[in-house]
Amino acid sequence: MLRDKYGLTMSADNGYNLSNEHVTVKVQFNSGPLLYATLTRTDIAQQPVYINIASTSQLELEDWFESVFSVLTPIETAKRAAGYKAVNEYVRNAMAVGLGTGSTAFYAVERVGQKVRLGLLEDIVCIPTSERTREQAVSLNLDVRTLDELGARPVDVAIDGADAVDLQLNLIKGGGGALLREKMIEVAALKFICIVDYTKLCTKLGPSFPLPVEVVPFCFKHTMRILQNIPGLICTPRIRTGNAAKNLSVSGEAPAVTDNKNHIIDLVFADGIEDPGAIANSLRDIVGVVEHGLFCSMAQTVIVARQDGSCIQYGEGGLTPDW
Repeated sequence: MLRDKYGLTMSADNGYNLSNEHVTVKVQFNSGPLLYATLTRTDIAQQPVYINIASTSQLELEDWFESVFSVLTPIETAKRAAGYKAVNEYVRNAMAVGLGTGSTAFYAVERVGQKVRLGLLEDIVCIPTSERTREQAVSLNLDVRTLDELGARPVDVAIDGADAVDLQLNLIKGGGGALLREKMIEVAALKFICIVDYTKLCTKLGPSFPLPVEVVPFCFKHTMRILQNIPGLICTPRIRTGNAAKNLSVSGEAPAVTDNKNHIIDLVFADGIEDPGAIANSLRDIVGVVEHGLFCSMAQTVIVARQDGSCIQYGEGGLTPDW
């Protein structure tokens, strides 16, 4: 599977050479058939890595291959670390798992699929928060359901990213255009684990990332005018165009359309949001607003991936936010 994923070719030369356009790794078996493998990268000066096949799990071996053959930027490496950690620590057999949307949540979905394929997770039911995530989950042969199909059964844990996180663990979400489904599933979850990279941390919501508001298409310009004139709401509203999954997208002239056939208005706060809870209440009361991207007091735990690829946990089971 990894060979297909990374376009690897294999050639025998006193062992095996696995290579793609980025890197070649020499695999050599020593000390008896399939007991030890010496893996050496040819693209960088590096001491050989000795892997004891007898005591190395399939998951550990695949993780090593992922780290070698996937060419990721430091920020993508950090996102993957957060996604993998959340699944490793919070997803157990026989759970109903909410699968988030976005570039960091992508890796959590990937990890669930990997562990299900290897038999390390069993009887997992997955509830995706967007059509994009549903397609990814289906491609990984996961058991995909909706909240309706769950019936009275709760979502045991939801894992999703965020576009901004403040010191009280309030979030802005919706850069990927999936805020309505995300909020429905995460409100229904017994535990919501937020996964972000270090660039998403802020002391005040608003300046670093606009606040998405999903609105009905009918008279959306009228709704924009209302948003611009709410007392105490000092912001600039912009209709998202082109692709709903691209925040402040200007990829087309027509308003973007969400999975729910609505539009998104992004509110730009130059000076930040002083009281996220109050703003959330104000937005909720506007006729024409379907949902907003403020997720206040919802995430029990936030896992932050740092520049060096390590992760630190805040909130329940972790540290008090101090960035």
